[in-house]
Amino acid sequence: MDPEAVAKAFVDHYYRTFDGNRAALAGLYHDASMLTFEGDKIQGAAAIVAKLTSLPFQQCAHAISTVDFQPSGPPGGMLVFVSGSLQLAGESHTLKFSQMFHLMPTPQGSFYVLNDIFRLNYA
Repeated sequence: MDPEAVAKAFVDHYYRTFDGNRAALAGLYHDASMLTFEGDKIQGAAAIVAKLTSLPFQQCAHAISTVDFQPSGPPGGMLVFVSGSLQLAGESHTLKFSQMFHLMPTPQGSFYVLNDIFRLNYA
């Protein structure tokens, strides 16, 4: 398994799903998963998806600038760090963001998000 290909495929899938149907992200999280979103800590797949679907905008489009990755323990885990911008529907300016994912392997051969940290980057 090529870690770079896994990281890029995950990032593509995550943001395509976020931009199209945030509720469908539920399958990427488990009960032990934790999201820190702009300082708010949320744990568990249901609570994370509730947070993401309750954001005060219906549509957005992510543009990814960088994807960095490292192997992380336990064996098979991976850290993925993303930077980019997002465009909210009806807004003329973009917002810069950074997001870190700690991916863990599943017995089925895929990955789930154990940890997710999101921050807007204000100039």
